[in-house]
Amino acid sequence: MRFLQRFINLEAEEEDGIDINEPVYMQKLEEINTLEQPFLEVSCDDLRSFDDDLYRQLVCYPQEVIPTFDMAVNELFFDRYPNTTLEHQIQVRPYNIEKTKNMRLLNPEDIDQLITISGMVIRNSNLIPEMREAFFSCYVCSNSVTVEIERGRIAEPTLCRNCNTNHSFSLVHNRSHFSDKQLVKLQESPDDMPPGQTPHTVLVFAHGDLVDKVSPGDRVTVTGIYRAAPLRVNPRMRNVKAVYKTYIDVLHFMKADVKRLHEAKADGEERVFSEERVNQLLAVSKQPGIYENLAAALAPSIYENEDIKKGILLQLFGGTRKDLSHAGRGKFRSEMNILLCGDPGTSKSQLLQYVFHLVPRAQYTSGKGSSAVGLTAYVTKDPETRQLVLQTGALVLADNGVCCIDEFDKMNDSTRSVMHEVMEQQTLSIAKAGIICQLNARTSILAAANPVESQWNKNKTIIENIQLPHTLLSRFDLIFLIMDPQDEVYDRRLANHLVALYYRSDAEEEQEHLDMGLLKDYIAYAKTYINPKLSERAGHDLIEAYVEMRKIGSGRGQISAYPRQLESLIRLSEAHARMRLSSVVDIADVEEAKRLHREAMKQSATDPVTGKIDISILTTGMSSASRKRRVELTQALRQLIQKKGKVSSLSKDKIFQEIRNSSDVSVTRLMYDESLRDLQDDDFCVVTDTQVRPTWF
Repeated sequence: MRFLQRFINLEAEEEDGIDINEPVYMQKLEEINTLEQPFLEVSCDDLRSFDDDLYRQLVCYPQEVIPTFDMAVNELFFDRYPNTTLEHQIQVRPYNIEKTKNMRLLNPEDIDQLITISGMVIRNSNLIPEMREAFFSCYVCSNSVTVEIERGRIAEPTLCRNCNTNHSFSLVHNRSHFSDKQLVKLQESPDDMPPGQTPHTVLVFAHGDLVDKVSPGDRVTVTGIYRAAPLRVNPRMRNVKAVYKTYIDVLHFMKADVKRLHEAKADGEERVFSEERVNQLLAVSKQPGIYENLAAALAPSIYENEDIKKGILLQLFGGTRKDLSHAGRGKFRSEMNILLCGDPGTSKSQLLQYVFHLVPRAQYTSGKGSSAVGLTAYVTKDPETRQLVLQTGALVLADNGVCCIDEFDKMNDSTRSVMHEVMEQQTLSIAKAGIICQLNARTSILAAANPVESQWNKNKTIIENIQLPHTLLSRFDLIFLIMDPQDEVYDRRLANHLVALYYRSDAEEEQEHLDMGLLKDYIAYAKTYINPKLSERAGHDLIEAYVEMRKIGSGRGQISAYPRQLESLIRLSEAHARMRLSSVVDIADVEEAKRLHREAMKQSATDPVTGKIDISILTTGMSSASRKRRVELTQALRQLIQKKGKVSSLSKDKIFQEIRNSSDVSVTRLMYDESLRDLQDDDFCVVTDTQVRPTWF
């Protein structure tokens, strides 16, 4: 009681509506009175600094101390606010225990004590009704008795006090009281894992209002009571096993992670910012070089690559989500997909790792280490209920986040085929073991790939260099090539930058870059409150840009843009407007989207023969110029074979030499073989290993 009435924490950071010079918990009680949410979160740090002995008792005997806390808080609250009505009595939720346990270090000494562990939620069960108060009725005289749960057990009454009959009580389910309970599976976070070990999992039970507070993919810190329950050898017998099953009864979930961005809230929920913070964010958005400053704040240790950082920054902001399903037009994708490809040692994986550690609901996988079920979902038998349940994979866990996929080119074809639906429709359709469902996978994909020959070959198209299906490549909004320029001036500047990272002090680094807390709040505020709409001028500008892109190719008989490119431009424009905290997409946003898109296209969709941008490289795997050359070569071959007359067979090598000598452009063996294959498909000739047999006559 004294702790609640007198404790003042002068070292605490200022929170919304909390005056640090006044008793903290009295202000929190006032907040409960206003909001009518009957929960009081008590920081154990505050308790330890006030009374060390009380803190020790709380940690060692939580089952006895926490109900006493509840009584004291309720007494104090209803003395101050006697007319307030709450849905149930105020519950105390302790958190912030000094000694945070690692999952592996939990041992029998911790049973029935208060512990704190951290990890990632990998599975939530359905709601389980748990009996809180049992209603018994005597079948002889219909006398009724209610029994409350105590330490997880209900003591069944044996003697009826009305008619003195032994063992005459039967349980009436309909008149008993139940509360919500949920099983949450928590997996060890990678930072706590010893080298060469697989992650541990622990069972956590959430009760009452803590049910559905966390979802799979969340990284949480759990405060609760470590418990052990005996397992029966046979459900019909009273004998129990010597080995007990352990679990944690949760008292408090904390999702905050200082190093990560704020998590996107569920529909209908909004993150509340103080007026002072909103003014600060609006002031930051009006700074002249805000776009460049935010891009520089991303992965500051990685040298240059400004356009790539700008692309990733726009991916973090994302476009405006549009749901027109009520009008029969479906949903439009707002998340952006980016592919980084290029020479080895150009910090592609470092960029992926940085984004993975920055975004709250991010997953990191590698090409060879991923299977189709690991990315989507797999069916397993629940050990508790023995029923088939669906366990979600990386793409579903990264819903509303970013899925970083390294070594994208080394994925199996069966694994890669899963990506098509996710990258365009943003859903995952599952039909396995009688479970038919469609899961949401509204995730942005950030992938990195290496060329086939390990070094980028400038004489080949991107399809030939990476050998990814063109149907998949066309789904990426931006494809960046990261080249190693082999230039002495560049090498010297890069070496200076790398060496400087090793001897600069932390203070110098902090001065140079934007405050991480500000970046988190800035992106969270923009995603929560800013939903940019296209202005009429910006719409006209986008139409003109698309028509211009189509026109470039039509003059040469090539296709230089598809509707997907227009949608990419719209998403990029919306993300840039959101980055400026503007609710209207302006011409400046469209210009930047066009520049970034052109920069990515210039690198990825340039035909090495003509040196011109040709989008059909990404959509069909072959540039229009090379397709035209192939048709011309096939025609020349057809005429050459027809000139030979009605012969039974011709030498394959001899015809190759003749066609090479008569052609103005160089003809490779591969081009020659492809043209012969086309003639064979037209039933003009039959091709063997060394001979060509004409069949046209």
